[in-house]
Amino acid sequence: MKVIFLKDVAKVGQHGTMKDVADGYALNFLIPQGLAVQATPDKVAAHLAAQKREGEAKEQHNKAITEAVHSLNGARVEMTARATEKGGLFKSITAADIVKAIQEQKRVSIPVETIALAKPLKEVGEHPIHIAFEKAKVEMVLAIKPTV
Repeated sequence: MKVIFLKDVAKVGQHGTMKDVADGYALNFLIPQGLAVQATPDKVAAHLAAQKREGEAKEQHNKAITEAVHSLNGARVEMTARATEKGGLFKSITAADIVKAIQEQKRVSIPVETIALAKPLKEVGEHPIHIAFEKAKVEMVLAIKPTV
């Protein structure tokens, strides 16, 4: 019997996939538990239409993130943090902190995963920050200044 999975089922199928399973397994377990529905022609058509809509929405979302990343090329973002006299920070600057500063200063929203930091920043000064999303790769400058 062909079914459309409504939820992930370990070692059988993932949410949104269509698969042939044993009739007894579908009728006695998957369908009564609400894990899958039988793949009738109208449900298959509705499922394919929903997948197409989700794909288009994801494509638009990715396009918006790519444009946001390109807008940060060569940008300069400034942050202040408590530091020692020698320039060491009391609290390290992470990718999440950088994304928050970009959001506040440049009004651009990007995911945290796009910031490529080898390790958190622990010193005042200017640091090159690499941002990558899909094929878009840019570099910006993060200036960390000690608070007064």
